[in-house]
Amino acid sequence: MPKLAANISLLFPQLPFVERFAAAAKAGFRCVEYQFPYAFGSANEIAGRARAAGVEVVLHNLPAGDAAKGDRGITCQPGRVNEFREGVERAIEYAKAAGCPRLNALAGIAPAGVPRDKAKETLVENLRFAAGKCAAAGLTLLTEPCNTRTIPGFFLNTSKEGIEVIDAVGADNLLLQYDVFHMQIVEGDIAKTIEHLLPRIGHIQVADVPDRNEPGTGEINFNWLLPHIDRLGYKGWIGAEYIPKGDTAQGLSWAAPFLK
Repeated sequence: MPKLAANISLLFPQLPFVERFAAAAKAGFRCVEYQFPYAFGSANEIAGRARAAGVEVVLHNLPAGDAAKGDRGITCQPGRVNEFREGVERAIEYAKAAGCPRLNALAGIAPAGVPRDKAKETLVENLRFAAGKCAAAGLTLLTEPCNTRTIPGFFLNTSKEGIEVIDAVGADNLLLQYDVFHMQIVEGDIAKTIEHLLPRIGHIQVADVPDRNEPGTGEINFNWLLPHIDRLGYKGWIGAEYIPKGDTAQGLSWAAPFLK
């Protein structure tokens, strides 16, 4: 049975972030993920909220710069290597406190004027550094291709590009984060791609296309896809990282077969 994790950065938006752990548990989720916990409390405070709600934290992102200024990750930006490395240490602190086993490093958008080869070199070097730090902490590192319709200029766009970068890094604990929403937009053929890349995939996330709402609201047949991923033998988590069209709990009919 697929193991679902509620992405509480997007789900239950009517509640303060720290109250969403309990809301996810009440809705039947045993696991949660989130994007960026850093503004909502110390590492121990966030971990305490998860423990109090009785949910397992399975994923969060490394610090990704300032979203208000257009940042969507800084891993590929040559002028921010020190900031990236400081963020790795901070993310590991939060992950260890919460018992979170994996971290995602968003490549980001290459600054204007930076040649693509230089941005890729920076991305590889930063991921190699982060993978080493994560390995020492007993953690898995991920990197995630994203579509350029949602994030114009994002550096990694396809699963092929993601795997090429992972191969260049050469770290055993660096895997692909495969987001069904992004990959349906840029390349399609989701079922066969997941089957082919399964040994390289460390985490899957889902949202429907075109509007990034809950499964069942768009063009993807999740009633077939989720059991198919299970049949392939995927043992990881599937993160529900979508924008609810209405009340989160009322929109969970798609997940009911997989929740406790």
